[in-house]
Amino acid sequence: MTSLLVVPAWTAVLAALCVAALAVTTVLLARSLRAARARADQLLGSAATDTEALRTELEQLEEQLAGLQREAGERAGSAGVKVVDAGEYVITELAERRRSPLPAVPTVPAPVFVDIVLRESLIRTASLAAGLRRALAPEVRHRIRSEMKREVKRARKQRKTDLRNARREWEARQRAAVDAA
Repeated sequence: MTSLLVVPAWTAVLAALCVAALAVTTVLLARSLRAARARADQLLGSAATDTEALRTELEQLEEQLAGLQREAGERAGSAGVKVVDAGEYVITELAERRRSPLPAVPTVPAPVFVDIVLRESLIRTASLAAGLRRALAPEVRHRIRSEMKREVKRARKQRKTDLRNARREWEARQRAAVDAA
């Protein structure tokens, strides 16, 4: 008699293959995450340089605008015209964004991410192995075999009953045809 703790060799091989596939998948996922992070860092760097370029261009435009307003005020003052409103109008939210930096996006460090992925995958693999062991237990196989026998017997009886009924109906039709003729 074998112990219930004995695992068939093919189950152990299957579990080892699953673990190997999981390890390969984790390595590939980590590589793709590193590549994606590098691309994101590159895009972020280019966005930062573009932002700085736009900021310097905006400051130059503000200086030009201030110079033009001064010239217009001087011309208006020399012509005797009074300037009513020399206020600064902001039509974008760039000034507010400059004051408040964007909130940091929460990220998980790579080792923690790999740990989470491995734990979850290990739990799923262990539960699959436990389910297979339970499904392939001798008691379960015996129960399935006996249920199949019972179902085959029931289907056989049903077919015999259907055949008898069909034969009786056919004979009744034959008699009715002979009687009618």
